[in-house]
Amino acid sequence: MYNDIYNKIEQFDNIFIARHIGVDPDALCSQLALRDSIQLTFPNKNVFAIGMGSTRFSGFGRLDKYIKMADSLLIVCDTPDNNRVDLAKVEDFSFSIKIDHHPFIEKFCDIELIEDNTSSTCEIIMKILKETNLLCNSNISQLLYLGLVSDSNRFLFNSCTNETFSLVSYYLEHYPFDLSKSYDLLYLRPLSEVRLEGYISLNMIVTDNKLGYIVISNDKLLELGVDTASPGNMINNFNYIKEVLVWVTITEDKKNKQYRLSIRSRGPVINGVAEKHHGGGHKYASGVKSPSLDAAMKVINDLDLLLGDFLKEEYEETCI
Repeated sequence: MYNDIYNKIEQFDNIFIARHIGVDPDALCSQLALRDSIQLTFPNKNVFAIGMGSTRFSGFGRLDKYIKMADSLLIVCDTPDNNRVDLAKVEDFSFSIKIDHHPFIEKFCDIELIEDNTSSTCEIIMKILKETNLLCNSNISQLLYLGLVSDSNRFLFNSCTNETFSLVSYYLEHYPFDLSKSYDLLYLRPLSEVRLEGYISLNMIVTDNKLGYIVISNDKLLELGVDTASPGNMINNFNYIKEVLVWVTITEDKKNKQYRLSIRSRGPVINGVAEKHHGGGHKYASGVKSPSLDAAMKVINDLDLLLGDFLKEEYEETCI
Protein backbone atom coordinates (compact mmCIF):
# COMPACT_ATOMS: atom_id res chain seq x y z
CA MET A 1 0.00 0.00 0.00
CA TYR A 2 2.97 2.35 0.53
CA ASN A 3 3.61 2.38 -3.23
CA ASP A 4 -0.09 2.97 -3.94
CA ILE A 5 0.13 6.08 -1.78
CA TYR A 6 3.31 7.18 -3.53
CA ASN A 7 1.71 6.71 -6.96
CA LYS A 8 -1.25 8.91 -5.98
CA ILE A 9 1.10 11.58 -4.67
CA GLU A 10 2.97 11.42 -7.97
CA GLN A 11 -0.31 11.75 -9.90
CA PHE A 12 -1.60 15.00 -8.31
CA ASP A 13 -0.10 18.48 -8.56
CA ASN A 14 -2.22 19.95 -5.75
CA ILE A 15 -1.91 18.13 -2.44
CA PHE A 16 -3.40 19.02 0.95
CA ILE A 17 -2.38 17.28 4.16
CA ALA A 18 -4.79 17.50 7.10
CA ARG A 19 -5.11 15.94 10.56
CA HIS A 20 -7.43 15.89 13.54
CA ILE A 21 -8.81 18.85 15.46
CA GLY A 22 -7.05 19.62 18.73
CA VAL A 23 -3.51 19.36 17.41
CA ASP A 24 -0.88 17.24 19.14
CA PRO A 25 2.77 16.60 18.18
CA ASP A 26 2.21 13.32 16.31
CA ALA A 27 -0.59 14.77 14.18
CA LEU A 28 1.29 17.99 13.48
CA CYS A 29 4.70 16.42 12.86
CA SER A 30 3.33 13.71 10.57
CA GLN A 31 1.60 16.24 8.31
CA LEU A 32 4.53 18.70 8.30
CA ALA A 33 7.08 15.95 7.62
CA LEU A 34 4.99 14.46 4.81
CA ARG A 35 4.43 17.89 3.27
CA ASP A 36 8.13 18.72 3.33
CA SER A 37 9.08 15.31 1.95
CA ILE A 38 6.66 15.61 -0.97
CA GLN A 39 7.86 19.16 -1.67
CA LEU A 40 11.49 18.00 -1.56
CA THR A 41 10.74 15.11 -3.92
CA PHE A 42 8.49 17.06 -6.30
CA PRO A 43 9.52 20.76 -6.19
CA ASN A 44 6.88 21.79 -8.75
CA LYS A 45 3.89 20.47 -6.81
CA ASN A 46 1.66 22.64 -4.60
CA VAL A 47 1.71 20.99 -1.18
CA PHE A 48 -0.09 22.40 1.87
CA ALA A 49 -0.32 21.31 5.51
CA ILE A 50 -3.60 22.68 6.85
CA GLY A 51 -5.41 22.95 10.17
CA MET A 52 -5.62 25.17 13.23
CA GLY A 53 -2.26 25.71 14.89
CA SER A 54 -1.22 25.97 18.53
CA THR A 55 1.25 28.38 20.12
CA ARG A 56 2.42 25.43 22.25
CA PHE A 57 3.85 23.75 19.14
CA SER A 58 4.77 26.81 17.07
CA GLY A 59 8.44 25.80 17.02
CA PHE A 60 7.70 22.68 14.98
CA GLY A 61 6.98 24.54 11.73
CA ARG A 62 4.44 26.64 9.89
CA LEU A 63 1.03 25.58 8.65
CA ASP A 64 -0.50 26.75 5.38
CA LYS A 65 -3.75 28.50 4.54
CA TYR A 66 -6.42 26.35 2.97
CA ILE A 67 -7.34 27.58 -0.49
CA LYS A 68 -9.74 25.30 -2.32
CA MET A 69 -8.23 23.94 -5.55
CA ALA A 70 -9.68 21.80 -8.33
CA ASP A 71 -8.27 18.34 -9.01
CA SER A 72 -6.54 18.01 -5.66
CA LEU A 73 -5.48 15.17 -3.36
CA LEU A 74 -6.26 15.09 0.36
CA ILE A 75 -4.09 13.10 2.78
CA VAL A 76 -5.48 12.86 6.31
CA CYS A 77 -2.98 11.96 9.04
CA ASP A 78 -3.65 10.57 12.51
CA THR A 79 -7.46 10.79 12.29
CA PRO A 80 -9.80 7.78 12.57
CA ASP A 81 -13.16 9.45 11.82
CA ASN A 82 -14.42 12.02 9.36
CA ASN A 83 -15.96 14.45 11.86
CA ARG A 84 -12.56 15.03 13.50
CA VAL A 85 -10.75 16.20 10.35
CA ASP A 86 -9.62 19.80 10.89
CA LEU A 87 -10.72 22.36 8.24
CA ALA A 88 -10.91 19.99 5.25
CA LYS A 89 -14.00 18.27 3.84
CA VAL A 90 -13.19 14.99 2.11
CA GLU A 91 -15.89 15.49 -0.52
CA ASP A 92 -14.14 18.64 -1.79
CA PHE A 93 -11.19 16.61 -3.10
CA SER A 94 -10.72 14.41 -6.16
CA PHE A 95 -9.09 11.64 -4.15
CA SER A 96 -8.36 11.03 -0.49
CA ILE A 97 -5.92 8.97 1.58
CA LYS A 98 -5.94 8.19 5.30
CA ILE A 99 -2.72 7.37 7.18
CA ASP A 100 -3.47 6.49 10.79
CA HIS A 101 -2.50 4.38 13.80
CA HIS A 102 -5.80 4.58 15.71
CA PRO A 103 -8.23 1.63 15.83
CA PHE A 104 -10.64 1.67 12.90
CA ILE A 105 -13.83 3.68 13.43
CA GLU A 106 -15.09 4.39 9.91
CA LYS A 107 -13.97 4.41 6.30
CA PHE A 108 -14.06 7.89 4.78
CA CYS A 109 -11.09 7.95 2.37
CA ASP A 110 -10.44 6.16 -0.93
CA ILE A 111 -7.21 4.59 0.35
CA GLU A 112 -6.90 3.85 4.06
CA LEU A 113 -3.59 2.81 5.58
CA ILE A 114 -4.28 1.87 9.20
CA GLU A 115 -1.57 0.33 11.37
CA ASP A 116 -3.17 0.36 14.80
CA ASN A 117 -0.36 -1.55 16.48
CA THR A 118 2.17 1.12 15.52
CA SER A 119 3.44 3.68 18.04
CA SER A 120 2.46 6.75 16.04
CA THR A 121 1.47 8.08 12.65
CA CYS A 122 5.00 9.48 12.41
CA GLU A 123 6.35 5.92 12.57
CA ILE A 124 4.10 4.98 9.64
CA ILE A 125 5.39 7.99 7.68
CA MET A 126 8.94 6.82 8.49
CA LYS A 127 8.12 3.48 6.84
CA ILE A 128 6.55 5.14 3.79
CA LEU A 129 9.57 7.38 3.20
CA LYS A 130 11.97 4.49 3.71
CA GLU A 131 10.11 2.11 1.37
CA THR A 132 9.28 4.54 -1.47
CA ASN A 133 11.06 7.22 -3.48
CA LEU A 134 9.93 10.05 -1.21
CA LEU A 135 12.96 12.02 -0.06
CA CYS A 136 14.04 12.90 3.46
CA ASN A 137 16.49 15.27 5.15
CA SER A 138 17.53 16.05 8.73
CA ASN A 139 14.67 18.49 9.35
CA ILE A 140 12.07 15.95 8.21
CA SER A 141 13.80 13.25 10.25
CA GLN A 142 13.64 15.44 13.35
CA LEU A 143 9.90 16.08 12.89
CA LEU A 144 9.18 12.36 12.58
CA TYR A 145 11.24 11.61 15.67
CA LEU A 146 9.43 14.30 17.68
CA GLY A 147 6.00 12.93 16.79
CA LEU A 148 7.02 9.36 17.57
CA VAL A 149 8.64 10.27 20.90
CA SER A 150 5.59 12.29 21.96
CA ASP A 151 2.97 9.67 21.12
CA SER A 152 4.98 6.83 22.68
CA ASN A 153 5.79 8.95 25.76
CA ARG A 154 9.53 8.54 25.11
CA PHE A 155 9.26 4.87 24.05
CA LEU A 156 7.47 3.83 27.25
CA PHE A 157 4.43 2.21 25.61
CA ASN A 158 4.18 -1.38 24.34
CA SER A 159 3.38 -0.05 20.86
CA CYS A 160 7.14 0.49 20.51
CA THR A 161 8.68 -2.61 18.96
CA ASN A 162 12.05 -3.67 17.63
CA GLU A 163 10.93 -2.18 14.29
CA THR A 164 10.36 1.17 16.00
CA PHE A 165 13.90 1.26 17.33
CA SER A 166 15.32 0.04 14.01
CA LEU A 167 13.56 2.88 12.19
CA VAL A 168 14.79 5.46 14.68
CA SER A 169 18.32 4.10 14.33
CA TYR A 170 18.05 4.25 10.53
CA TYR A 171 16.90 7.87 10.51
CA LEU A 172 19.49 8.98 13.05
CA GLU A 173 22.20 7.35 10.95
CA HIS A 174 21.09 8.66 7.55
CA TYR A 175 19.48 12.00 8.51
CA PRO A 176 21.06 13.06 11.84
CA PHE A 177 19.77 15.96 13.95
CA ASP A 178 20.42 17.47 17.39
CA LEU A 179 18.64 15.26 19.94
CA SER A 180 19.03 17.69 22.84
CA LYS A 181 17.45 20.61 20.97
CA SER A 182 14.68 18.30 19.77
CA TYR A 183 13.69 17.50 23.34
CA ASP A 184 13.66 21.23 24.13
CA LEU A 185 10.98 21.65 21.45
CA LEU A 186 8.85 18.98 23.09
CA TYR A 187 9.35 19.57 26.80
CA LEU A 188 10.42 23.16 27.42
CA ARG A 189 7.33 24.84 28.85
CA PRO A 190 6.25 28.02 30.63
CA LEU A 191 6.03 28.32 34.40
CA SER A 192 2.23 28.61 34.11
CA GLU A 193 2.04 24.99 32.89
CA VAL A 194 4.29 23.80 35.71
CA ARG A 195 1.93 25.47 38.19
CA LEU A 196 -1.04 23.85 36.44
CA GLU A 197 0.60 20.44 36.87
CA GLY A 198 1.05 21.20 40.56
CA TYR A 199 -2.60 22.20 40.86
CA ILE A 200 -3.71 18.92 39.25
CA SER A 201 -1.44 16.89 41.54
CA LEU A 202 -2.78 18.58 44.66
CA ASN A 203 -6.46 18.48 43.71
CA MET A 204 -6.92 15.19 41.84
CA ILE A 205 -9.80 13.13 43.24
CA VAL A 206 -8.99 9.41 43.57
CA THR A 207 -11.79 6.85 43.98
CA ASP A 208 -11.64 3.51 45.79
CA ASN A 209 -11.39 1.84 42.36
CA LYS A 210 -8.16 3.75 41.54
CA LEU A 211 -9.71 6.29 39.19
CA GLY A 212 -8.07 9.71 39.39
CA TYR A 213 -9.80 12.74 37.90
CA ILE A 214 -9.98 16.50 38.13
CA VAL A 215 -12.33 19.16 36.76
CA ILE A 216 -10.55 22.31 35.61
CA SER A 217 -12.89 25.25 35.14
CA ASN A 218 -12.45 28.12 32.73
CA ASP A 219 -11.91 30.43 35.73
CA LYS A 220 -9.03 28.24 36.91
CA LEU A 221 -7.48 28.25 33.43
CA LEU A 222 -7.61 32.05 33.41
CA GLU A 223 -6.20 32.25 36.93
CA LEU A 224 -3.24 30.04 36.00
CA GLY A 225 -2.72 31.69 32.60
CA VAL A 226 -3.06 28.52 30.48
CA ASP A 227 -5.32 27.53 27.59
CA THR A 228 -7.87 24.71 27.28
CA ALA A 229 -5.36 22.40 25.58
CA SER A 230 -2.79 22.56 28.39
CA PRO A 231 -4.30 19.97 30.81
CA GLY A 232 -4.69 17.40 28.05
CA ASN A 233 -1.15 18.03 26.80
CA MET A 234 0.30 17.05 30.18
CA ILE A 235 -1.89 13.99 30.80
CA ASN A 236 1.04 11.59 30.33
CA ASN A 237 2.89 13.29 33.21
CA PHE A 238 0.69 11.33 35.64
CA ASN A 239 1.50 7.84 34.32
CA TYR A 240 3.13 6.43 37.43
CA ILE A 241 0.95 7.17 40.45
CA LYS A 242 0.77 3.92 42.44
CA GLU A 243 -2.79 4.49 43.66
CA VAL A 244 -4.17 5.38 40.22
CA LEU A 245 -4.83 3.04 37.28
CA VAL A 246 -6.99 5.33 35.12
CA TRP A 247 -6.72 9.11 35.20
CA VAL A 248 -8.71 11.87 33.53
CA THR A 249 -8.51 15.63 33.07
CA ILE A 250 -11.89 17.30 32.51
CA THR A 251 -11.29 20.76 31.09
CA GLU A 252 -13.98 23.36 30.51
CA ASP A 253 -13.85 24.76 26.96
CA LYS A 254 -16.06 27.80 27.38
CA LYS A 255 -15.58 29.05 23.82
CA ASN A 256 -16.95 25.82 22.31
CA LYS A 257 -19.45 25.19 25.16
CA GLN A 258 -18.07 21.76 26.00
CA TYR A 259 -15.80 19.82 28.36
CA ARG A 260 -12.69 18.06 27.07
CA LEU A 261 -11.81 14.74 28.68
CA SER A 262 -8.32 13.31 28.23
CA ILE A 263 -8.20 9.72 29.51
CA ARG A 264 -5.22 7.44 30.13
CA SER A 265 -4.96 3.93 31.57
CA ARG A 266 -2.29 1.67 32.98
CA GLY A 267 -4.46 -1.45 32.88
CA PRO A 268 -8.13 -1.45 31.81
CA VAL A 269 -9.01 -0.93 28.14
CA ILE A 270 -10.76 2.45 28.07
CA ASN A 271 -11.61 3.25 24.45
CA GLY A 272 -14.92 1.36 24.68
CA VAL A 273 -16.14 3.78 27.35
CA ALA A 274 -14.90 6.71 25.26
CA GLU A 275 -16.74 5.45 22.18
CA LYS A 276 -19.93 4.97 24.21
CA HIS A 277 -19.82 8.71 24.95
CA HIS A 278 -19.07 9.73 21.32
CA GLY A 279 -15.30 9.89 21.77
CA GLY A 280 -12.61 7.38 20.95
CA GLY A 281 -8.92 6.63 20.75
CA HIS A 282 -6.54 3.84 21.68
CA LYS A 283 -6.96 1.06 24.24
CA TYR A 284 -5.06 3.00 26.89
CA ALA A 285 -5.28 6.58 25.61
CA SER A 286 -8.61 8.09 24.63
CA GLY A 287 -10.62 11.30 24.68
CA VAL A 288 -14.19 12.56 24.84
CA LYS A 289 -15.84 15.93 24.27
CA SER A 290 -18.90 16.29 26.49
CA PRO A 291 -21.61 18.94 26.06
CA SER A 292 -21.92 19.52 29.82
CA LEU A 293 -20.26 18.75 33.13
CA ASP A 294 -23.10 16.33 33.93
CA ALA A 295 -22.33 14.42 30.72
CA ALA A 296 -18.63 14.42 31.58
CA MET A 297 -19.35 12.96 35.01
CA LYS A 298 -21.29 10.11 33.36
CA VAL A 299 -18.02 9.20 31.61
CA ILE A 300 -16.28 9.28 35.00
CA ASN A 301 -18.97 7.01 36.47
CA ASP A 302 -18.61 4.48 33.64
CA LEU A 303 -14.83 4.49 34.00
CA ASP A 304 -15.14 3.88 37.74
CA LEU A 305 -17.48 0.94 37.08
CA LEU A 306 -15.02 -0.42 34.50
CA LEU A 307 -12.25 -0.20 37.07
CA GLY A 308 -14.39 -1.94 39.68
CA ASP A 309 -14.88 -4.90 37.33
CA PHE A 310 -11.20 -4.87 36.39
CA LEU A 311 -10.03 -4.97 40.01
CA LYS A 312 -12.55 -7.70 40.84
CA GLU A 313 -11.23 -9.87 38.00
CA GLU A 314 -7.66 -9.26 39.13
CA TYR A 315 -8.56 -10.25 42.71
CA GLU A 316 -10.33 -13.43 41.58
CA GLU A 317 -7.33 -14.42 39.45
CA THR A 318 -4.99 -14.08 42.44
CA CYS A 319 -7.30 -16.33 44.49
CA ILE A 320 -7.21 -19.19 41.99
